[in-house]
Amino acid sequence: MIIPKLAIRNMLGAGAKTWLNAAVLSMAFVVIIGVQGFYLGFDEEVSRSMIAAEYGGGQYWVGSYDPFDPFTIVDAHAAVPAPLRPAIEAGRAVPILIVQGTLYPQGRVFPALLKGIDPLQKLLALPAEVLKPGDHEVPALIGQRMARATGLKEGDVVTVRWRDARGTFDAREILITGIMTTTDGSIDEGQVWLPLETLREMAVMPSQATIVVTAPDSGPAAVLAGWTFKSLDFLLQDIKALIKGKTVGASILYAILLFLAMLAVFNTQLLSIWRRRKEIGTMMAMGVTRGRVIALFTFEGGLNTVFAALAGALYGIPLLSYLASHGFSFSAKQSDSFGFAIGEKIFPVYSAALVFGTTFLVFLITTAVSYLPSRKIAKLKPTDALRGRMS
Repeated sequence: MIIPKLAIRNMLGAGAKTWLNAAVLSMAFVVIIGVQGFYLGFDEEVSRSMIAAEYGGGQYWVGSYDPFDPFTIVDAHAAVPAPLRPAIEAGRAVPILIVQGTLYPQGRVFPALLKGIDPLQKLLALPAEVLKPGDHEVPALIGQRMARATGLKEGDVVTVRWRDARGTFDAREILITGIMTTTDGSIDEGQVWLPLETLREMAVMPSQATIVVTAPDSGPAAVLAGWTFKSLDFLLQDIKALIKGKTVGASILYAILLFLAMLAVFNTQLLSIWRRRKEIGTMMAMGVTRGRVIALFTFEGGLNTVFAALAGALYGIPLLSYLASHGFSFSAKQSDSFGFAIGEKIFPVYSAALVFGTTFLVFLITTAVSYLPSRKIAKLKPTDALRGRMS
């Protein structure tokens, strides 16, 4: 216990030097935890929104369907597999039919995807209840982004044209019965939602669908001929790749901050050994082994992490707590520019693993940097140290 007590006394006796090192290290603590917490919150917010509005527990895709290849959409439809029908009837799966179409708002031509969904479904966070068929026009639901792009508003009637399963072009008027506000642009931009059975009738695709969305707790996916199950890992891989790329980019900032902090610790240790060379000689002359002297200086360097954690807690906890409760605000235009389901606020997430992992990493680096200049003590002769010499 003598080494820890002596190390703490020496560190506290160093005064401003100790707290300057702690201040620099604490900045690295707060920045790393703050930025990583933002990315974790970003990941959770986007994933949660897209799962609730679009992905559910995963999706079955008809064999030829590829959302990034418009040429596959024409033939991307098939009868709903029999094993999925009980889940659909129980409300634990939702079939969606996708047909290419063209809108003609205010005399303009606007390509769009026509998506059919059951107005009574409750699985996805879509206000599908506005799609209950009326007496004349076909009810339609669009998103706020689609409304801005086309100039349509609730109550407007617009002509839509499509090509049915037999290759025949047809047209019909639809009534905008709802404009939804959603953070998920992938169910909004360039899309028009229609009643499923109505779209099936229009496209001459009875009992058919393009994708089937399952409930989050549906269990293992079944193997269905002509259909491929896409798990959440697959559907969210773009989000994960984005977060991974941003995290790698932020690592450059972390490395710079840690380099500056470690440089300060290294110089402090080097100067401390030079200034205390007579003290080191006295200790070795009294029988203290070189190993214990090295351990003393290494332990003193490691204490920088402890003091940095305490200093960082003084201003980091209030700051990060404020950000976690109030979030980072984005304008609607900024949210749309990301291309993902981002709300107007992102709330950072600071997990225990993030905080303790960062602390442990900085502690290891600080201890290693403190050990490097301490190695000079191994070659130091007690008589030279007592004379104030380092060789």
